Amino acid sequence: MPVASTTSPSDWELSNTGQYWLYKGVLEKSDNDDRYYRLIKLAENDLEVLLVHDKDTDKSSAALDVHVGHLSDPDDLQGLAHFCEHLLFMGTEKYPKENDYSQYLSEHSGYSNAFTSIENTNYYFEVGQEYLEGALDRFAQFFISPLFSDSCTERELRAVDSEHKKNKQNDSWRMFQLEKFLSNPDHPYCHFGTGNLETLLDNPRKLGKDIREELLKFHDTYYSSNLMKLCVLGRESLDQLTEWAVAKFKDVRNKAIDPPSFDGYPLTKNELTKQIFMKPVKDIRSLDMVFPFPDQYPLYGSQPGRYISHLIGHEGKGSVLSLLKKHGWANFLEVYSVHGGIGFEFFRISIDLTEEGLAQYRDVVTVVFQYVELLKKMGVQESTFREVQSLASLAFRFKEKSPPSQYASRLAGLMQRGYPSQCLLSGPSLIREYNPDLIEENLAWIRADNFRIVLASQKLPDNIECTKRETWYGAEYDVHDFDEKLKKMLEDLKLNEALHLPGPNDFIPTNFETHKKETEQPAKKPDLIENTAQMRLWYKKDDTFWVPKANVWILFRSPLAYTTPSNAVITSLYTDLLQDSLNEYTYDAEVAGVRYNLENWSEGIMLHVSGYNDKLSVLLEKVVQKMHSLEVDIERFTLIKDQLLRSYKNHELDAPYQHALYYLSYMTRDKMWTNSEKLQELGSITAEDIQTFYPRMLSHLHVEALVHGNMTKEETQTMFHKVIDILKPRNLLPSQLSSSRSILLPTGTRWVYQKQVPNPENVNSGIEYLIQVGNVTDAELRAKLSLVSQIAQEPCFDQLRTKEQLGEDTQSGVRKQTASMGLRFIVQSERDTVYLENRIEDFLVKLRSIIEDMSEEEYNAQKQSLISKKLEKDKNLLLEGSRYWGHIYSGYYEFNQVDKDVEQLKIIEKDSLLFFMDKYINPASTSIRKISVHLQSQKVTLPTKYKVDIESLHTCLVSQGVTRLSIEDLRAAVEQGDAGEASIESILREMLADEGKADETEIEALLSKLVTAMGMTSECNSSVNGTLVNVDSKTTARRLSVVNGESPSGSGQQTPVRDHTKLPEGNVIITDPVEFKSRMELSPAAVPFFKF
Repeated sequence: MPVASTTSPSDWELSNTGQYWLYKGVLEKSDNDDRYYRLIKLAENDLEVLLVHDKDTDKSSAALDVHVGHLSDPDDLQGLAHFCEHLLFMGTEKYPKENDYSQYLSEHSGYSNAFTSIENTNYYFEVGQEYLEGALDRFAQFFISPLFSDSCTERELRAVDSEHKKNKQNDSWRMFQLEKFLSNPDHPYCHFGTGNLETLLDNPRKLGKDIREELLKFHDTYYSSNLMKLCVLGRESLDQLTEWAVAKFKDVRNKAIDPPSFDGYPLTKNELTKQIFMKPVKDIRSLDMVFPFPDQYPLYGSQPGRYISHLIGHEGKGSVLSLLKKHGWANFLEVYSVHGGIGFEFFRISIDLTEEGLAQYRDVVTVVFQYVELLKKMGVQESTFREVQSLASLAFRFKEKSPPSQYASRLAGLMQRGYPSQCLLSGPSLIREYNPDLIEENLAWIRADNFRIVLASQKLPDNIECTKRETWYGAEYDVHDFDEKLKKMLEDLKLNEALHLPGPNDFIPTNFETHKKETEQPAKKPDLIENTAQMRLWYKKDDTFWVPKANVWILFRSPLAYTTPSNAVITSLYTDLLQDSLNEYTYDAEVAGVRYNLENWSEGIMLHVSGYNDKLSVLLEKVVQKMHSLEVDIERFTLIKDQLLRSYKNHELDAPYQHALYYLSYMTRDKMWTNSEKLQELGSITAEDIQTFYPRMLSHLHVEALVHGNMTKEETQTMFHKVIDILKPRNLLPSQLSSSRSILLPTGTRWVYQKQVPNPENVNSGIEYLIQVGNVTDAELRAKLSLVSQIAQEPCFDQLRTKEQLGEDTQSGVRKQTASMGLRFIVQSERDTVYLENRIEDFLVKLRSIIEDMSEEEYNAQKQSLISKKLEKDKNLLLEGSRYWGHIYSGYYEFNQVDKDVEQLKIIEKDSLLFFMDKYINPASTSIRKISVHLQSQKVTLPTKYKVDIESLHTCLVSQGVTRLSIEDLRAAVEQGDAGEASIESILREMLADEGKADETEIEALLSKLVTAMGMTSECNSSVNGTLVNVDSKTTARRLSVVNGESPSGSGQQTPVRDHTKLPEGNVIITDPVEFKSRMELSPAAVPFFKF
């Protein structure tokens, strides 16, 4: 590769300015890709940069991938790479304000994110296209001069800890860590990559290490430009993007270090031929066969793992899954190779077992190896390889655009894989060469002495007890050697006549004509091409993306499908049985890029078919025929019923915030059966019930559909006439076509529904807090609500998540339902839900002052940011069609909603928005309509007094300019106060005087913002469950009521500080949800804007 001090290789040349090397070759890209690319390497520091010019993009993006991840964590500081990712965003020398970056992005239609993986850390952002340079400048500084502020260190450690605790009851995380924990202890793969307070705070302190100093060492060691890859995507010319990349990133230091490398392998003979038994949180039964496997990155040309996984993971006739299902042993199967790190990979065969399959798990493993033996005996099939190769080529040829940040992040990651420069865009997508010898070499790794089993179930076979616990997640497990029975079964393998290789795939498309016709402007909505008593058919020919694909959405509307909990369960079982019966047939279609999804909704059955239009109608017709003629298999019914039973029960173990969302939906929808109601009905339902119910349901239907893509109007009508001919439904009455309705809260009411988190081991609580505003069709209110939501997002995250450390899952936004919409806040936290409710309401008070204090320029920037988001172009065919279908399914058919919203946004003045806030959003408003759902952890009790958190107190002091008092000084002071030796207030007063704030008035003013954290009255809000919260007196004074509909001025009477141990005044506890809903007003049904 070229460097500034040497002569460049033949495919690189030094630019005229001498500032960068330019790759002269051609980057292999999709035929459907109209973007332009340039690959350069900065002469100053060896930073490789991929520049992407997209003339049509309305969002710009950049991503930087650092070749360091969990594997590089020191043994005694596990999670350090992840912690570095968190703290890096907390200010730079050039932009020291902690939230400057996020605020800039928020004000310009953008956002940012990052993730840490095994060997990479990837940072990325997205922003309105005209604001790329400002975002790039801020982004670059994170890699040039990050502050790693001491005041943020412990707080972000708590954020890392919160992220870990959020995942502790997640079986995927538990299994992933257990497998790592039980890997080679001499290889860093066994590390705990997320980290927590124990690994990043407590243990370092015991060892006499300062975590911030260790972080600085880690960053200084690994954050070198020669280990970084940058991708910048924008509308600007390649020359302009190049100029910015050079100017912004040339000062990133090049430490000329080698990429991290690690000796040995995660799975050695000591870890192989083992059976790991694990007890999961949820009622799952899974079998994973894990094989060490050759690293596939260097084998990108032939991708042998792709050929092997295609065959073992096939689901058609003669496949492993087909045979397992015939025996009643399995429901699903997934086969794939997953990259572990440089030099190692894992080949995984994951099987979802039935109860009988769990008992016969050795036979399940044997069937897999019988198929592997078949592959070895038959040898590599060139025809199969060519089919896999052809499908890969088709997918790349007609690849559609994805959101810019997603694309930039992916490209930056691909640049780390070592592909030849010309293959940066196509590297893993195309299979370039047929190498049967290499396929056979890779297949040889799939053998009986080179794997281990991970078996997860709440009830394990052979009376196995899990007597051990994994350190970080607490997963119960045990490890046994392969028993003699399993060894003998694998030694005595014989070919199974029921297994055979798949035949040719008839769903591979051959017609790719797109019937392209140039138009001045793409149409803004679909056309209604048929409207009868039986069917309403919408159609739009693709006039934007010109790909040989289409999407079809169909709602088979039936009043029977959801009238009772029993009917809802029967419809669910019917759709599950339908998909199960179709699986062998439709798998070829899925492999060939044509797929379907079938779901039961409250209005009926929803079918979505998508992919290459050449064979789409064939798949649709087959699905509808099976809908009409399903013969319920008793054995499959029993197994499908068991799956549904476990899914209902497992719902109870979802994350607390998911329960909060679920129950708030229940409280605000007129027609929704709970899982517990459906569970009561499930046990009594028989196969005969399904067989007799679904013909009645299908006999009375109204079909509403949208076809969008590369199909003609005539093809569309022919396709749907076949659908109607197959089903032959009778018409529904007009009254049976009305949409669902919403619960409307009375004006001036505040409601709370409280439940315990069902999982007793989950330390987190969850809340959704909703303020209803008005009818979703009111364009003026809708625009104002969306603008408030836009303004709230960044400060909400900054205040509640970053500063107050309530929890990693913190978000705000708009909730829309039929004839109703509102502002919502969702928080999952270790804090109790009463406190969370109070903190949300205090934030709402602060939000008003944020808006009021905005300059005209800042306010207009927020409006323009939201307008830009609303006018953002759809990136691909699916996104455009989904938008149309959303309008159709809503029942409003308001296809011009965006245009109406934009016109309203343009004329919203700040005073008008403040009046809106005061009338609808202000917690003290007499017009408020609020409901919240609290899911309280069983491990958290409601406190009567809150304790001071040292780190939060330190953050509060630093934010007020007090920088000389260390965390240790404060800890000693608070401990002294807790011991009763002196009041904390007096100790702080003395410390502040000694620190140099000699002015008594200044000290008292500062104390008034701190003492509430110690249980006294002040203008500052209190510290709750370890968090000190700053709300200044100006904010507090603005907690005002609306009187006679008039907006109060900023000089209203100050309201006393709320008691965070109690619900805010005026809240009514809902004790009986059914009775509550029965007493509430129902919204109107959706009334179409479209005139039929």
